[in-house]
Amino acid sequence: MVASLELGPVEVSVALVDDSTMRELNRSYRGYDKPTDVLAFALREGEAFAPVDEEPLGDVIVSIPTARRQAAARRRSVLDEVTMLVAHGLLHLLGYDHATKAEEKVMTAKTRELEAAAVARHRSAASMTRSARKKVVRR
Repeated sequence: MVASLELGPVEVSVALVDDSTMRELNRSYRGYDKPTDVLAFALREGEAFAPVDEEPLGDVIVSIPTARRQAAARRRSVLDEVTMLVAHGLLHLLGYDHATKAEEKVMTAKTRELEAAAVARHRSAASMTRSARKKVVRR
């Protein structure tokens, strides 16, 4: 995802947590006493889309139980849901938001682009792994 955004080398922390941890974080930092699917904590506020080479962007935190419920409701895999949530969180770290319809439209499109980039990279890696296994078997 980071490569598809052409950010260069950056650091992003991703934590996969349970609903009770997410609820506590959501209550502490946003004032909502309930779990949510993803939270993003940017280390650089107010510098949306500025170059960030070799700097930490921040933290993306995903609730796996919430992702599981959402995946079931959307009839998709948990991996697909978590991929979408990580993409969504990453975009928040870069300053994207969805407070207005226009912002939501842009963020949804960018999230889908990042999801597609992640899927393409996964398929490429899986193909390379299969190819390497075939070479070992043939010898």
